[in-house]
This record gives sequence, C-alpha cells and structure tokens, in this order.
Amino acid sequence: MISFVLKRLLIAILLIIGMSFLTFWLMHATPGNFFDSLKLNPQISQETIARYEKLYGLNEPLLIQYGRWLANVARGEFGYSFFYNVPVSHVILGRLGNTFILSFASFLLTWSLAIPLGIWAALHHNRLIDRALSLCSFAAFSTPSFFLAMLLLYMVSQWGILPLGGMHSPNYESLSLASKLLDLAAHLVIPTIALSLASIASLQRIMRGNMLSVLRQQYITAARAKGLPEHQVIYRHALKNAFNPMVTLLGYELSGLLSGAALIEIVCSWPGLGTLMLTAVRSKDVYVVMASLLLGSLLLLIGNFLADIALARLDPRIRYAKS
Repeated sequence: MISFVLKRLLIAILLIIGMSFLTFWLMHATPGNFFDSLKLNPQISQETIARYEKLYGLNEPLLIQYGRWLANVARGEFGYSFFYNVPVSHVILGRLGNTFILSFASFLLTWSLAIPLGIWAALHHNRLIDRALSLCSFAAFSTPSFFLAMLLLYMVSQWGILPLGGMHSPNYESLSLASKLLDLAAHLVIPTIALSLASIASLQRIMRGNMLSVLRQQYITAARAKGLPEHQVIYRHALKNAFNPMVTLLGYELSGLLSGAALIEIVCSWPGLGTLMLTAVRSKDVYVVMASLLLGSLLLLIGNFLADIALARLDPRIRYAKS
C-alpha cells in the first residue's frame, strides 16, 4: 500500500508541474500584459512601467519567469496581484471560502439524491418510475447549467420568493446568527440547483447501471437462494460492490464542482473564484490566474489521489493490479 501511495504521489507532482507550465505559457502566449493598459495613461511615465516590469521579472525569458514563480510557490508565495494591488494569497483566500460553500452544498445535494435515485431505478427496472427517472435524467443532461440558472433567476424574479443573486442581503451584518444562516441558505438555492442538476442526472444513471450489473451476478442469486431477506441482499451484498466504481468519481466531482461553479458564480453574482478568475483573465493579472488554476489542479489531483487510495482499500484487486 505504501508503494502504491508513493507512486500516485509522484505522478501527481509531475502533473502539477506540467499543468502549471502549460497555463503559464498560455498566459504569456496571448499578446500584451497588465501594464499595457497603463501605457495609455499619460500620468504614468514609461520609466515607471519599465521599473515595474523589471521588478516583477516580466522582461525576462519565459522559462526564467516560470522558474522564479515555481520557486516562490515552493516557499508559499503566490506572487502579487497587479489588478487588486495586494498579494495573490489575500485575494484567493477571500474568495475560496465562498466557492467552497457553494461547491459543498452542491456536493451534498448531488450525492444525497443521485445514489438513492439510482438504487431505486435499478430496483424498479423497466417500470414506470425507472422510465420517468430516465426521462428526467436526459432532460437534465440537455440543459446547460448557466441557462438553467438564468431560467431560475427569471422565475424567482416573477415570484419574488428568493434572492436574485449575490451571497448576502444588504442587511446581513445586522441579522442574528440564525437569520444569517437562513439568508445564506436562501441565496444558495438557485446556484446550488443549477450546479447540481446535471451531476445528479449523471450519477443517478451510473449508479443505476452499476446496480443492475451487480444484481445479475451469480452470488446475488445464491444469496437469494439461501433465503436471505431482500434488504440484506440489496444493501449488504449488492450495494457495496455497486458503489465501488462511484468512489473513483469522487475525485473528479471535487474539482469538477469548482470548475463548474465558475460560470454559475458569474451568472448568479456569487462572489467566488469564478468571478475573480474572469476579472483576472480580462486584466491579464497573470499571478492570480496561475494561483486559481493551480488550486483547481491541486484539488483535482488530491481528489483523484484520495479516491485511488479509498478504492484500493475497498477493493484489494485494484491495489494488487496497480502494484
């Protein structure tokens, strides 16, 4: 198990370096930089701009800039935000918590609904409820999350029952703790539903297929032939093996929710990493973009790393095969 973990950790480090260099190259491959807009300001001298470019190393070759950034990241320094005029870590940390709240709410909603619905559909295979869930799943697949968010915002604008965007109400600071939680929950409803619907449909279909495959196995027939109660056959024997492939998806869901949340944040005016990333790309704030994408890459690799370890612990065949 130790050898398995070390191999996965080494691969994760190499992937992080590769993805960060690709991002760094793409940001520099596009023409211009943040200071190009300052050159149009007659109050800022060309000498001042040149001094800033030299200070941040923007006049050096790409590999030297990347090596310097990588060395700073190894020390826990993510650079300086040109647009916000503060260290990048201050900007990221201020938005990361907001994105985590939205992503965690979507994660809970997705998995708490998708798994039971998938099991339910498998146990009622080819019946009315199974066909109805399949129809709803295909409809959810075909609806883009940002379009669903706009539809929901339009609906609540007509009904006036939920906030139309943002994370807090204007009087949030004057509310009691219970009222603050209720206010946050009300603002979470629309972005959480928009972010979760397609994932619920996807995971429900996958869980249904896994459960149907396991229920056809010979050991399930043998368990029923022994006279075991149906709930023991389903939840003790079938569910464990049907859920094993779902563990792998946990890693993708972790980073997928963060990347998917970016567009929903912009549509719903949620103050998270999505809106920050859009502003950073438009203003060519390269170090904020690098830190945001590095964070997403880390979450993806950490999620997959933990999922691999969990799957190897649950199913020894995976561990022995990969070793």
